[in-house]
Amino acid sequence: MDRLNLLKTLSEVNGIPGFEGEVRKLLASCVDGKCDLSTDNLGSLICRKVGTDGPKIMIPAHMDEIGFMVHVITEEGFIRFIPLGGWWDQVLLGKKVRIKTSRGLVTGVIGSKPPHILKEDDRSKVTKKDAMFIDVGATSRAQALEEMGIRPGDPIFPVSEFEVLANGSVVAGKAWDDRAGCAALVELIDRLQGKSHPNTVYAVATVQEEVGLRGARTSTTMVAPDVGIALDVGIAGDMPGVQPEESPLKLGAGPVLYVADGDSIAHSGLRRFVIRTAEEMNIPLQFAALLGGGTDAGEMHLFGAGVPSLTLGVPVRYVHTHTGLMHLDDYDNLVKLLEGIVMRLDSDAVQEIRNGE
Repeated sequence: MDRLNLLKTLSEVNGIPGFEGEVRKLLASCVDGKCDLSTDNLGSLICRKVGTDGPKIMIPAHMDEIGFMVHVITEEGFIRFIPLGGWWDQVLLGKKVRIKTSRGLVTGVIGSKPPHILKEDDRSKVTKKDAMFIDVGATSRAQALEEMGIRPGDPIFPVSEFEVLANGSVVAGKAWDDRAGCAALVELIDRLQGKSHPNTVYAVATVQEEVGLRGARTSTTMVAPDVGIALDVGIAGDMPGVQPEESPLKLGAGPVLYVADGDSIAHSGLRRFVIRTAEEMNIPLQFAALLGGGTDAGEMHLFGAGVPSLTLGVPVRYVHTHTGLMHLDDYDNLVKLLEGIVMRLDSDAVQEIRNGE
């Protein structure tokens, strides 16, 4: 599968926290026969690619995207929902979603009381999620239940089609957080075919990151890594109204290295190693902090006696909405950087990293 088809397929497949099965099946088909596959008991997919008898390098990217779950079906047939992951209320109204039922997918639109009939003071206020509902066209609760098969607990996915924008370098789609990282794992495994690397790589597609890094905890227990490099996205700030101190990241300026986030601080020795590798390969690198959120590195670095860890990714505009924008150059450079890191991470390098603090 070529790069654009890989990104399109991974962007459009559905997989919210706790319902990542379709994503896992797709990723397994992409790497089948290229590594040893296993899963943990929550459903994280572990791809073990053996080089030499060296250190274990864990590179996780989470499969789940933010979404919703059916909570209550009203007597009139409207769906009250709960969020799974961090949604900003302002980005929801009028958006299309699909509910996965036992009978198939049901399309709906997120709605609320229209502004035309609101009181003057309420028109300027942001509508909260608990005042919203999903309209599936049902005329009653009975129709939603019996004819459409909708039940409480059914997953609800955002709908957004993949598209290459007019400049040819920026792609639009849903779930770049973190299907971009998942795609990079697939390409990394492809690049390692037939090459001798001085370690064993564990490319891990984790579950339930958006609700608490849960798959990272269970899969790290299975891998017991020596070094961890989480893959996620960066918050691009190259747009009107955003100051560099709020978010310095720009589309097309290179992959991002998080120096810190809400759950971990980049290991100093590993940070120097990654920076040196990027410089040797002439790969541009951006730096940011994300103190309002965390990545899978938050669980990896606390395993056992501690695992030197950090997070790499690509900048994305409009994270945690239906549609985000990503620059293909950033993605390509992330894949190249990962290969360069893997090819250099032998036992001596890992020891140097550990001694770097």
